[in-house]
Amino acid sequence: MEKFKELGLEGEILKGIEDLGFQVPSAIQGKVIPIILRGENDLVALAQTGTGKTAAFGLPLLQKLDVSLLKIQVLILSPTRELCVQIGKDLRNYSKYRTDIKILCVYGGTDIRRQMKDLERGVQVLVATPGRLCDLLKRNAVNIEHVHSVVLDEADEMLNMGFKEDLNFILDETSETRNTYLFSATMPKEVERIAKNYLHHPQEISIGKKNQGADTVSHEYYLVRAKDCYETLHRVIDCDPDMYAIIFTRTKIDARDIARKLQKGGIDCDALHGDLSQAQRDDVMERFRAKRLKVLVATDVAARGLDVDNLTHVINYNLPEDVESYTHRSGRTGRAGRAGISVAIINSKEKGKLRKIENIIKKKFQYREVPGGEQICRAQLLYYADKIIVAEPKETLDKYQHDLFKKFEVLTKEELIQKMVSYEFSKLLKKYAMVEDLNLSESERNERGDDKKRRGRCSDGQREFTTFSVNIGRNDDFTSHDLVAIINENAPRKGLEIGNIRIFDTNTKFEVNIQGLNEFMSCFRNVSFNGLPFTLTAIKDRYNRDKRYGRDRALQRKERRNSTAINKWQVEKKRSNNSKHGRFAGKKEGLGIVKFPQK
Repeated sequence: MEKFKELGLEGEILKGIEDLGFQVPSAIQGKVIPIILRGENDLVALAQTGTGKTAAFGLPLLQKLDVSLLKIQVLILSPTRELCVQIGKDLRNYSKYRTDIKILCVYGGTDIRRQMKDLERGVQVLVATPGRLCDLLKRNAVNIEHVHSVVLDEADEMLNMGFKEDLNFILDETSETRNTYLFSATMPKEVERIAKNYLHHPQEISIGKKNQGADTVSHEYYLVRAKDCYETLHRVIDCDPDMYAIIFTRTKIDARDIARKLQKGGIDCDALHGDLSQAQRDDVMERFRAKRLKVLVATDVAARGLDVDNLTHVINYNLPEDVESYTHRSGRTGRAGRAGISVAIINSKEKGKLRKIENIIKKKFQYREVPGGEQICRAQLLYYADKIIVAEPKETLDKYQHDLFKKFEVLTKEELIQKMVSYEFSKLLKKYAMVEDLNLSESERNERGDDKKRRGRCSDGQREFTTFSVNIGRNDDFTSHDLVAIINENAPRKGLEIGNIRIFDTNTKFEVNIQGLNEFMSCFRNVSFNGLPFTLTAIKDRYNRDKRYGRDRALQRKERRNSTAINKWQVEKKRSNNSKHGRFAGKKEGLGIVKFPQK
């Protein structure tokens, strides 16, 4: 505790964190605590989640409170209800020996009238989500004029979630003399704008570099065919029986479908997405935090601000659209100095995006082979054996010991073990007895994603891809993974080569090699996606479309030239008619060419 004391902390605050087992300040705590205690500067702090940010701002702000004043003095804004509750819980633990400190959390999804009554009793520290605090301010139910310190925790996530206007409104309601402390894992332009407009000569500190991944997280990827992504996911989970992970998907439909498939496959999991009510969301998170769920499948929006300790893995079933989102995803694991693994499951078309992420986070992704059946069974069996060895008997079997030993005395030790394992793992052993190798060959792994074949022409000049349009698009939460899955499930031949996929708001266009196939479109007559009929239409292939497009552009240019020439001819005609020098005797010859006779 001497290290914390040297930073300027004292009294009951030190006693509270000692009970929590704090011994040595983390890097960000060592830099931030003295700055906030002095109160001389605003602050911009860049650090990954799990580095101890809550204690970094919470401990000094609690110590600086004027407990004789029952007004809101410290305002802490967080992006989600889960993080808001977690911050409030941590602050109460830090101040457990300071009963004169009143802390309140306000957030959406609960009765606002109850929160208004709690505010009437008086609080000194208010932890809030921006949306709910704006509602309270507009009802004149909260007064933040006495706030001397504002903390923007996970500022980049708040802006990503669309709280820009709410933050502006809230900060405008606070005193000009306040101190503002901005904490963020990444530093996009919007966060820089907030810092520029609302912070006064802030001191900047950074643990690591902007947008860079945490040093405690290793990054791995599996490169497979698009149709094999789900099977790869299932095998990766089965091969690590001790996994405790979040699986990230791009859409809520993906999250729901993958969770259902994993549940049918015997994996304890559930989905977290925007369609859940607050009660359902709380139930899922309670089971996940209690580790009754092995994995949680979630979208980026649903997982904003989740604070879950001891995650071993983060799995990117879909790579995010931007690097900031990847940084947040990977930051869910490898917290508080523990090691963590961020996994990406990609197909060959996503290799370029993976390289871009590598360049920005300054971390190298390690290629991993998809585990086979023997590897998975060995991992499961050894995990089961370790659990038996370290287990302490909770119930005595003395009464039944004689009968049990007598039952098993006809078996040797080896036979007994084999029978126990077969009884426990018969389904698993049967499932992985003969499974396909999902790993790509070395030549396939090294193949460029923009290979000429994918551009639509074969070496002999014949067309290889046919272009289709389907009546479902981005507005229907339709993704490229959904399209590939539908094709693989319904096409008369598996493993069809798929070219470019372009998803628009109301439709999708894609290229597929159907050479040697008849009646391809008829295979999709009875197919639907989320209740919508999956209607295919064949359109001109891209090569002919490009030729036609070029020809049309040429005709348009010619028409513009002709129009310009005719207009010039008409102007010259008018000038000639008005001239005293002879009569206009010219005529138009050809298209847009005018000749005038000499006198």
